[in-house]
Amino acid sequence: MSVKTFALFGSGEYGARTPELPAGTFIIAADGGLSFLTSRGVTPHLIVGDFDSYGGPLPEGVEVIRHPVMKDQTDMELAVREALRRGAGRLLLYGGLGGRLDHTLANLQLLVMLARRGVEGYLVGKNETATALSRRAARFSPDFTGTVSVFACGEAVVSETGLLYRLHQAALTDERPLGVSNEFTGARAEIAVHQGTALLLWGAENRGLPQIIEV
Repeated sequence: MSVKTFALFGSGEYGARTPELPAGTFIIAADGGLSFLTSRGVTPHLIVGDFDSYGGPLPEGVEVIRHPVMKDQTDMELAVREALRRGAGRLLLYGGLGGRLDHTLANLQLLVMLARRGVEGYLVGKNETATALSRRAARFSPDFTGTVSVFACGEAVVSETGLLYRLHQAALTDERPLGVSNEFTGARAEIAVHQGTALLLWGAENRGLPQIIEV
């Protein structure tokens, strides 16, 4: 069975490159993310938010889920949960890095939530891409370049192979950045999170995504 991919667009920073979406991707605009899509001539399948960031006209014929401004969730969280309700197996979050630091941290927390539910989630930003793993591994092809960092969410047991620095079931905690700035070497690389949950970040110059497998 193919994985249902959803692309969510927030109101954070975007790179110059237009996102390349797999065929059949379901597109959700999270409030101010509609401005970016409109600037690229893209019409989303769904618009979610309280519309405190977007005040322009809404495209005709598009489903809109409007929420009150006084709410407990960010617009991106509302979009993520709506994607999950519709059966998403992979979520690509754009416009969720950069901009306000509190919203960046909130979006990283959403990756952790997705990982613990067994759903692939990626924050694709102007300068980096992030994902979270919980009892899973990410396999990177040899054409990945630059650095990759791993940060424990609480405590995590992590192995890293095919990178400049190797780890074998190392105990990482959220009190020490031991996993920062490892390097791709032109070999196939794998980062496995055997226990707990960890965030991974690598440079956005790399096209494509790693393969996620069970460990």
